[in-house]
Amino acid sequence: MPIHQITIGTHEELRQPGALKAALTELISTLIFVFAGQGSGMAFNKLTSDSATTPAGLIAAAVAHAFALFVAVSVSANISGGHVNPAVTFGAFIGGNITFFRGILYVIAQLLGSTVACLLLKFATAGMSTGAFTLCSGLSVWNALVFEIVMTFGLVYTVYATAIDPKKGDLGVIAPIAIGFIVGANILVGGAFDGASMNPAVSFGPALVSWTWTHQWVYWAGPIIGAGLAGVVYELFFINHSHEQVPSAEY
Repeated sequence: MPIHQITIGTHEELRQPGALKAALTELISTLIFVFAGQGSGMAFNKLTSDSATTPAGLIAAAVAHAFALFVAVSVSANISGGHVNPAVTFGAFIGGNITFFRGILYVIAQLLGSTVACLLLKFATAGMSTGAFTLCSGLSVWNALVFEIVMTFGLVYTVYATAIDPKKGDLGVIAPIAIGFIVGANILVGGAFDGASMNPAVSFGPALVSWTWTHQWVYWAGPIIGAGLAGVVYELFFINHSHEQVPSAEY
């Protein structure tokens, strides 16, 4: 059974007030998310004098990202859908839930929001490094690629199940919480290995501001592949079965 038809849209969308408003929302939401998430790491470095990452630091990063993403998705969900991530936008596009041109607007806004957040952090901290994503010692790019694919698959699958699926009903109310939680949980899993990006915008801003591009392709390819797989799987096996009756719980 085919997935929903992928829609290209028209270039006129690039000038439509609704699309521009949604893009502005994505910019602001991504700025909020990256400022808090990246800033928590910089604060940890300040408190520990740039010492090695500790378990406490990893937990702090997971909590900061989970809370910040919960807020970022919540404040933008009713305007743009609360993507806050080029990978989520791509996953939605693959499922036919956003047009190509509107998606391009979103991605540009998300990358800009991340970059502005990192510039503000660098200024506010008197020149501290924003710190680009890196791989831990002994981890190959292929290991990291698998990490990013699997973690982003889980993230975008959660987005589909709680926010995009038309059968979600009242479950959509907890979408921002679920999305924030899966990102926090994935950081606990992958943070010590490759930083657990799951979001090309999150890795792009720090890389641009610090001008450190080592292995940057991993933080694009992994999330894009994982998001695309999640979009296809959810559309094929769940959304396209929407005509089937959802079984009720039995006790």
